[in-house]
Amino acid sequence: MQNEFFIDGEHLSAKALEKKHRLENDPTSRTDCMQYMSGMEIIKSDICDKVISNMNSYDSSKYTAKDVERALAKETCDVEDFKALLSEAAEPYLEQMAQRARRETSRHFGNTVYLFTPLYIANYCENYCVYCGFNCYNNIKRMKLTAEQIEREMKIIANSGMEEILILTGESRAQSDVKYIGEACKLASKYFKSVGLEIYPVNTDEYRYLHECGADYVTVFQETYDTKKYEQLHLLGHKRVWPYRFDAQERAIMGGMRGVAFSALLGLSNFRKDALASGLHVYYLQRKYPHAEMSLSCPRLRPIINNDKINPLDVHEKQLCQVLCAYRIFLPFVGITVSSRESEKFRNGIVKIAATKVSAGVSTGIGDHESKYSGKSSGEAQGDEQFEINDGRSLEKMYKDISDEGLQPVLNDYLNV
Repeated sequence: MQNEFFIDGEHLSAKALEKKHRLENDPTSRTDCMQYMSGMEIIKSDICDKVISNMNSYDSSKYTAKDVERALAKETCDVEDFKALLSEAAEPYLEQMAQRARRETSRHFGNTVYLFTPLYIANYCENYCVYCGFNCYNNIKRMKLTAEQIEREMKIIANSGMEEILILTGESRAQSDVKYIGEACKLASKYFKSVGLEIYPVNTDEYRYLHECGADYVTVFQETYDTKKYEQLHLLGHKRVWPYRFDAQERAIMGGMRGVAFSALLGLSNFRKDALASGLHVYYLQRKYPHAEMSLSCPRLRPIINNDKINPLDVHEKQLCQVLCAYRIFLPFVGITVSSRESEKFRNGIVKIAATKVSAGVSTGIGDHESKYSGKSSGEAQGDEQFEINDGRSLEKMYKDISDEGLQPVLNDYLNV
């Protein structure tokens, strides 16, 4: 179906639209965002308390130039140093931070930059997140690829030379259940050496099943670690349950996934606090599960279809660079991904400093890789995109540009045994 409102796979009635209005204007009509829903697995973990305690007590304005200088002078940074590097006091030290970050990146990753591409296989969603183009009340073209269409898209991507893929869906169990995603993973394993997932959070046994189907790693955006702001932005659906989302990476590791990725969507709340919480989420899990591969993304809000409600807190490129450098200095072994939300110029620069992974040949729409890669149209309706990208370079162009910067683009370094 196209250009229609959907929720739980059903058309929205006038009564449902009335509910939308209540959700937007009456906070008492919303469920408790800290209360688990039926079927959600609860795990015993102390990670959340550590992260939130540090975030809530963080006053970035209290740090001074001396704190920043002390952090930069140390061989290994602790949590207090990380807080200083994220503070306003660190902004005049951006050049020194970039130099230190570049040394750490070179020391632990050499001059390599990894490449991957995302594949959106469905854009149905049961959540009402006011900033997202896929949200269930947004009037967009909805589409779910069949197995045949998924395989056709994957063949096209694989023929471009890409060896790592990230499979994404909207957050709808009704339209994109775990079995459907698992079948997509099985198909991806035929064409790619590394398969990632960016889907709705699931339970440990479901992550185990998806891993058995071929998935290697899981990405989950917490969006914002500020629970009050989270409650205001996520008005309906399973995504509204903040703690279940927070523990997703730990459940994925428990389910056997090789790696997990973390992120806040900078611009939803205080970006310094969200960046701190993201980094500490990785920091504490890394110590609890030292065998797991971990990475960070650092996306900023981008325009979406029918967007007239978003008033993001500005996060400029210099501030984004500060966050990425702070991540690299504090977490030298962690991968850092910079997506196509950012400009070509910014991504060309940041891969020489802190980033270790970038996307190429990107589309955030559904079912359009055939037209994007070959210029041919399949003649079928395409699903609308989640957000507007800012860097649309192909794999071939991205590969050349990275090489021209004196870096080594890497398509894959894993062996399936």
